[in-house]
Formats: sequence, structure tokens, C-alpha cells
Amino acid sequence: MDKSTNKYIPTIGLEIHAELKTASKMFCSCANNPDEERPNVNICPICLGHPGTLPVLNKEAIKSVLKIGVAVDGTLADFTEWDRKNYFYPDIPKGYQISQYAYPLISGGTLAGVKLERIHLEEDTAQSTHDTHEKSLVNFNRSGVPLMELVTTPTIHDAKTAVAFAKELQLLLRYLGAGEANMEKGEMRVEANISVASTEDTAAKKFGTKTEVKNLNSFRAVEGAIAFEIERQIELLEAGEKVKQETRGWSPDEGKAGETYSQRSKESSHDYRYFPDPDIPKLKISEIPEFSKEALTKELVELPWIRRERFKKDFGATDKEAEVFVDDDQGLLTNYFEAIVAKLANKDQKNARLVLNYVLTDYLGLLKKAYGTEAAANISIVMPANFALLIDMISKGDVSSSGAKKILSLMVTDEASKNIPPKELADKNGLIQKSDAASLEPAIEKVIADNAGVVAEYRAGKVTSIQFLIGQAMKATKGAANPAVIKEILTKKLG
Repeated sequence: MDKSTNKYIPTIGLEIHAELKTASKMFCSCANNPDEERPNVNICPICLGHPGTLPVLNKEAIKSVLKIGVAVDGTLADFTEWDRKNYFYPDIPKGYQISQYAYPLISGGTLAGVKLERIHLEEDTAQSTHDTHEKSLVNFNRSGVPLMELVTTPTIHDAKTAVAFAKELQLLLRYLGAGEANMEKGEMRVEANISVASTEDTAAKKFGTKTEVKNLNSFRAVEGAIAFEIERQIELLEAGEKVKQETRGWSPDEGKAGETYSQRSKESSHDYRYFPDPDIPKLKISEIPEFSKEALTKELVELPWIRRERFKKDFGATDKEAEVFVDDDQGLLTNYFEAIVAKLANKDQKNARLVLNYVLTDYLGLLKKAYGTEAAANISIVMPANFALLIDMISKGDVSSSGAKKILSLMVTDEASKNIPPKELADKNGLIQKSDAASLEPAIEKVIADNAGVVAEYRAGKVTSIQFLIGQAMKATKGAANPAVIKEILTKKLG
């Protein structure tokens, strides 16, 4: 069916919740442990909402959000306060959630080309589960965990851009140590606000009716739900029907695209009756020295987008290669690669690219085969200095590509070879590439004599025939000859 997509422009805004990786919860000293499997262990009267209890702010949680704000070039609040967001649900025993409304910690900023509206801090809710006996169980281990909420402006127009944004945020959280953001564990949850308007309406700055798809717990779900909802709304408009403002869920269908489904009418902010929490003191950020932008900036690591561009510019990495290092949020692979480059005799981009090729293609494959899931932990099994020496040998033509791979394999898999310099291994295993023209000429002359027909083709103008002759010469020298030198000698002799 023709969806007439050219007649409509979708607009998407994201709300992303991410649990922060702090030792304790947001307002009490209970452990913040997402891996705890026993229910209702990390609890106390504060996170259970007992009357008369008083919350105390988690300083590290606030600092984490402020660092994220600095990273995205947002505006740090000078004054901030916490509010009570009132609603009744079994996972909120107090009858309200402590959140931020009028004075978020961060305003504005940009991430992955998407403008942000705000980033604020709140407490997570408990977890509700519903069993087959029609019972609902509540686990309060998660209740009160520091929860960052990031809200984008409604400036995204397709599902892929939304996914790219969510992935970049996940990376940022991991780089800063603010959170693990594992979506399968519920540590990062995405909600998408989606509307579709005709091109005439959007030209007049009008948006369509918005629906919100809640609790998307994978990047695949984010992309699938947004794409489906855009098509669903276009179909309604094409049929002359109206889109209902509501909250919708996502039902993934195994092996199929899945679909959204209606949950409830969408609440507005006034429905929650926000008001400042009287038990939590107001904060004047500028009065806390370690919360200053200058102090926070000094603590920032190299950010994902900076690393991405640096690897492409400095090392000639392709987009795909750069992404391997960007995804290395712990820095093990990145640090190892840069340690090799630092020890190269010649640090030009050509040699850096050689390091890229051999590390990403050959070395990681050898590690995975030798160590399986422990490959990352064994990233430095070949000392960076030895790896650099091997790259220098390749660059100078002392070893061939196949010889280099053999040496690298020995250094990874042979215990006795792990700390032996690569030149010594090459000598020991007959892998030094012969580049002396005088020693290679007899073998080359025999190749010419044995392949008169190919030689005639070459001299008749079929220049690609020389590749066959090079191959025969390599075979005659058992791969020990430098193919560049062979080509040079052949060209002169057949000239």
C-alpha cells in the first residue's frame, strides 16, 4: 500500500532513562546493585517510603549528571531543586516520585547532532512482575536508584537517527563511568514521542498529534517501534482519521516487524501535580567548587566522537575501523594500539595503517581463537614493542605479509616465542625476505626460461602476465623473495 510518505514529515523526540553507576541509591545508603538476584534485599525505610523518613542527596549521582552536561556542552544549572511527581502505582509506595521539574541540572546541549532540551535526575521505581497466577509482585531493590532522564528536542525525523543517538548516549555513559546502560538489564530505557504532519502543516510550524511509545529496551525495538508508528499514523491520516494522543507499548513479533499497541491516554505535566520536595534542600551549584565546569572538564576522558575523528584523521582509519576503537569504552584495545604506534621507528600514517590492519584483522582473530571470551583480557600478550618491531620489518620489506602473519601467530600461540623479538623468530624460521637481486636472479632466469609462452604474451603487450611470473618466482624461492624486487628484476629482463 502506498503510504504517501513524501506528503508527510515525521517528528521524533526521545526521553531516555539511564540508571547511574553509584555505590548507593539516590536518597539512602542502600546498595545500588543491578546484579542482585534476591528480591527485596537492598532496601530500607527510606526507599520503601516509610512515613517520617528523610532523603539525603547522593553527591556522586549529581556529579555524574553534571559531567554528562559538560560533555554535551549543555548549560549547568546554578540553582536546582527536587520535586514530587505525584501518582499512584504499586512500585511507588510514597505515592510520589522524587524528580526534577522546573529546575533541571542541565539545559540544552547537543549529542550526535541532536539538540537536547534537558537532563535531570530522579529516583527509579521498584520492579513489578506479574505471574501466571494473576499475582503482582514488587521488588524494591531498584527503588530509589539514581536515574538520569535525558530529553531531546523534537528534531529527529527518522528511526535510524534516533537509534544512532541512543547508541552515542550509551557510549558516553560508559566512557564517563556514569552507567553501564545495558538495555537488556533495563539500565537504559528509551521512550519515543512520535508525530506525523503533512508537509503543509510542518511548513506552518505545526506538529501532528503525538503518541509516546514506552519502555523500548533494545536498539532494535527503538528502530522497529518508531518505523511502525510512523507508518501507522500515516495510514490513519491517509484514511481521513485522526491520531489519538496516547501512550503505546511495543510488541515485538519473533521473526516479524512487530507493532505498537494502545496502553492509556497520555498524561500532561499538570496531572502529576509537581511541587518542590520540602525535605530536600535547594542546591546552589556555583557554591560547590568540585561542581564547577572547569573542575568537571578536567575529569573528562576522551569522548567517543573525539576519538572517532582522531582515529580517522591521525591514523587513516575508515569509518568502520574507527568505530571498533570507539566501541572500546574500556580503552584496552585503544591503549594497546597507541602503545604500538608510539614505539614505531617511523610513525607516519602509512605505518599506522599497517598497525591497524594487522591488529584488527590478524591479531584480534588469533586472540579470539586462542583465548575465546578472554581475548580482551589477553590483548597485551604480544608486547607493543615487539609488535612495533614487526611492523617496522614489514615496512622495510624484511618480511612478507605471509611471513609477518606466521611470526605474529608464533608470538600469540607458542609459549616459547611470546617474548622473542620478531627478527629472531624470522631468522629462526627462515622467514626473512630476500631482497638481494644477485641472489634472486638465478631463480628468476629459470622462471623466464620455463615460461616462454607467458614471456611472449608479456612482450606482446599483455602486461598482466607478469603477475604469473612473479608467482612462479615466489614459488621457486619458497616465498622467501621480496615480490617487489622480483617484479623490478623481471621488468628489466623482459624490457
